Amino acid sequence: MSQPAVQTESKTIVSATDLRRVFGEGEAAVTALDGVSVECPAGGLTAIMGPSGSGKSTLMHILAGLDRPTSGTVVIDGIDLAGLDDGELTELRRDNVGFVFQFFNLLPVLDARENILLPLKLAGRDPDQALFDRLVAAIGIADRLDHRPAELSGGQQQRVAIARALMSEPSVIFADEPTGNLDSHSSEEVLSLLRTAVDELGQTVVMVTHDATAAAIADRVVVLVDGRIVRDQPAGDPEAVLDLMKEAC
Repeated sequence: MSQPAVQTESKTIVSATDLRRVFGEGEAAVTALDGVSVECPAGGLTAIMGPSGSGKSTLMHILAGLDRPTSGTVVIDGIDLAGLDDGELTELRRDNVGFVFQFFNLLPVLDARENILLPLKLAGRDPDQALFDRLVAAIGIADRLDHRPAELSGGQQQRVAIARALMSEPSVIFADEPTGNLDSHSSEEVLSLLRTAVDELGQTVVMVTHDATAAAIADRVVVLVDGRIVRDQPAGDPEAVLDLMKEAC
């Protein structure tokens, strides 16, 4: 990165301070985030929840550098995003951030192996074969690496997407409704893989979800309502998460 990293003493990988995001102007203006501050520790899994229109997706997009706040600051692994131009921000997302989306976002013309290795190829980096082998074993598709996405189930495609995000060893992975397009069995497999990424690979994961079962695998749950954080506490079982949402909303 051409932007020098700002060294910090904390173990926080992602932090936001007093974020505001306003869409539109004048009477048509809508405040999606209204003074949000949050920290995501290294080696942890943070779930962001909230009702429709609460600002949770806006928050994730700003934390991940996909959108810029109207005001406030975001720091990823010691780098203040406000100090980056668009090219530097693209570089940071490529080198420091992994993404997992609801609809997989695999390239249909590439097979599973090529999709997993694509970010490294684009960055001109050689893959770590040991890490690749470990990830392939973890996602359980060693016999499907030569298959294209259309030849894989939804759960297999999402596991390939997670392996792709992990392959570049990013500072943080942002997962946007990663189980939203999966059946219950595939959802369980994907959530287990995300948990394994945190517990065994030391990865940091920030996950937006509306699913209490998904949020229950997290270390903590952050609940947004009307663009503000109203709860930030350790996650419990799915019933406890549902109760938390009822209380918060």
